[in-house]
Amino acid sequence: MPNQQAARLRAIIDTLEAGLVERRQSVRLCLLAALAGEHSLFIGPPGTAKSELARRLHTVFREGRYFERLLTRFSVPEELFGPLSIKALEEDRYERHTDGFLPDASIAFIDEVFKANSAILNALLTLLNEREFDNGAGRQACPLISAIGATNEVPEDEIAEAFFDRFLVRVPVAPVSAGGFGALLEAGRVRDWTPPPDALRLNGSDLDRLAGAAAAVTLEPAFIAVLAELRQHFATQPIHVSDRRWVKIVWLLRVAAAGEGRPAVALWDLLLLPWLTAPDAPRQGAVADWLATRLGVREAFSPLRLTRVVAAFETQLEAELRANDLDYDEAGRLKFSVSELADEIGDAKGGASAPRISYSRPRLYGEMHIAARVRQVDSLLERIAGYAAEIATQRAGLAAYAARSLWLDHELTARAGANLEATATAVDELALRARATRAGFLALPRLESDNGNVPEPVHHEALDAA
Repeated sequence: MPNQQAARLRAIIDTLEAGLVERRQSVRLCLLAALAGEHSLFIGPPGTAKSELARRLHTVFREGRYFERLLTRFSVPEELFGPLSIKALEEDRYERHTDGFLPDASIAFIDEVFKANSAILNALLTLLNEREFDNGAGRQACPLISAIGATNEVPEDEIAEAFFDRFLVRVPVAPVSAGGFGALLEAGRVRDWTPPPDALRLNGSDLDRLAGAAAAVTLEPAFIAVLAELRQHFATQPIHVSDRRWVKIVWLLRVAAAGEGRPAVALWDLLLLPWLTAPDAPRQGAVADWLATRLGVREAFSPLRLTRVVAAFETQLEAELRANDLDYDEAGRLKFSVSELADEIGDAKGGASAPRISYSRPRLYGEMHIAARVRQVDSLLERIAGYAAEIATQRAGLAAYAARSLWLDHELTARAGANLEATATAVDELALRARATRAGFLALPRLESDNGNVPEPVHHEALDAA
């Protein structure tokens, strides 16, 4: 059943994407938001297929009613919520006829949504969040599955900010790139688009089953740890994510996993977070950068920390190679030699050459000292090998995830894969440096007989934290 469900959703996505150029990710995000019962906001200039995406989305749902409206600063509530009922007014009731209007819709597209006045926005807040509409003295339940808003820009005022937060998915939409322009012109020749066949379309029971499967999806500790780290990171950035939004984000990711038949949310599902957390393209890019460098790479033993640890051993080896001991004769007395600079160090009486202590003998090390150093490097190498194996596992997991993912296109997963590949290369290079350091300790000059000295271990905060 899970495989059938994933195949069905993939067929729906393929149908929705047909003929659209560079809108793959927008289509997938919009559908995922609808399946999770959330709303999407397209941010971009006119003529970028925003309304086309909404019109296509409503065909996915059987018996779904579609509502579309372009708002202006002169728009009145009647345009969205229906005209007042004359009969109700005669009976001293203030009610609207909502049939065919937004309170009666399953999928709605509201263009230039932030141009509405505060009265409309306040009514929309309740409808989008609670699926209810204040109609007269009572509240009317609304069958809304998902609303798609569109805007050129997001104004910064209190009401607009509250309304903006109701859209869980925020998708910047740009004109087609230069590389896709030819495909856009070719696609313009085909004006007819075929909606999904009835066998693919979803009904209320399908959505209920998906929600039930999503509720059973588990959250792995590694997933929660990265999410918590990102939340702390946002505290230092101009990105505010409310507790309510975090809960909605996790629910959407559970739905994403359930749609693919997975029992747990995957670490790579977090690649969806830029559109769920940040409000605009620049800040979404910053979140994507943060995720690309964190996912699959444990901070406690990252290449940066490993580099500092390996460097600490290299520094210790260099210090031991350069160390000198006082040189003694067979009688156990310090040897003295006349320095080449003795003529510059005459005594106070006659300038005679002064004897100087010779420090020319390199320090020699006992077997126990060398063995202790080698053991510590071996322990480091074991950790590096374990981390390399962990990275290999993550790379394999990402490749498997990308092959079956319904919600992320190849470019996003490829970026994370490139970071893991670079990390694996860096770890391999550090392993080579560590092995060279081990060989250096083994080659230290040795005492003829061991003196029993065991050195203090090489300490580094990065090593201790690993």
